[in-house]
Amino acid sequence: QVQLVESGGGLAQAGGSLRLSCAASGRTLGSYAMGWFRQVPEKDREFVAAINWSSGNTYYADSVKGRFTISRENGKNTVYLQMNSLKPEDTAVYYCAARRGRSAALRDYEYDYWGQGTQVTVSS
Repeated sequence: QVQLVESGGGLAQAGGSLRLSCAASGRTLGSYAMGWFRQVPEKDREFVAAINWSSGNTYYADSVKGRFTISRENGKNTVYLQMNSLKPEDTAVYYCAARRGRSAALRDYEYDYWGQGTQVTVSS
């Protein structure tokens, strides 16, 4: 079992920055891929970014490419999502997810463990 806890959400102005953290416990993440997803009410969960824990290869949705950066810190078993140049349309609940296996995935059903989510609100 892997437990994931997100933090770092909150309120930001358009053009500002936030950094989300996802701390994992229960297992070391060396054999997992990690992803960030987001969801707004009445819409499906949307892929944001993913990282292969072992190789460090990263993947991004087109909507966040060049603005968001996913990274991991092995010693802390933590993955981050640095969000810059925020836009009001980035407003959502952001979820961290872990997937058994080394390959990152872009679809939410391919992930095995989920955090509880953290709210990000960007004002114009």
